[in-house]
Amino acid sequence: MDTYLEIRLLPDPEFSQHFLMGALFGKLHRALVELKANNIGLSFPDYSLAPRGLGERLRLHGTKQALSVLMEQHWLKGMSDHVQCSEVLPVPNNAQFRTVSRRQFKTSSERLRRRRMKRKGETYEQAAEAIPRHVERSPELPYVQLRSQSTGQNFHLFIEQGKLLAQPQKATFSSYGLSSMATVPWF
Repeated sequence: MDTYLEIRLLPDPEFSQHFLMGALFGKLHRALVELKANNIGLSFPDYSLAPRGLGERLRLHGTKQALSVLMEQHWLKGMSDHVQCSEVLPVPNNAQFRTVSRRQFKTSSERLRRRRMKRKGETYEQAAEAIPRHVERSPELPYVQLRSQSTGQNFHLFIEQGKLLAQPQKATFSSYGLSSMATVPWF
């Protein structure tokens, strides 16, 4: 993780920043899946809980070779009018480290009820009694909206940042460029 590149969303009168970040993230995910890459992590330098958002910048972290191989895939095709991409740059010496991970929530009582009915063979009424509506949680984390390639369903991928650390933690990244264990440079 000695290098990074930064992708900045450009203002667009037709598309919101949130929509463009979702499109960019979806394209990145497909490229990482295609490459079977688990050595590229990402971060959102403008990440904010209040107001909730990922911001206008996405950083990709990895070795110079890993980032070069990714960019050779031309995965940004179709986004060139909407983004500005830096060269591969060295990570500053004074960088700290943090995890950037996916956070999943069991938010829908209806979904939990259907799952319980299937698992336990219960009726809807039994499942509704066991899982009241107040178990629903409203996540307060920034997210990107994506479409599942396997099911075609839209879903929110919530993103959580870990605490700042002085030393990096090595592990692999998911095909979303996220990890609950591996850190990325933070500066």
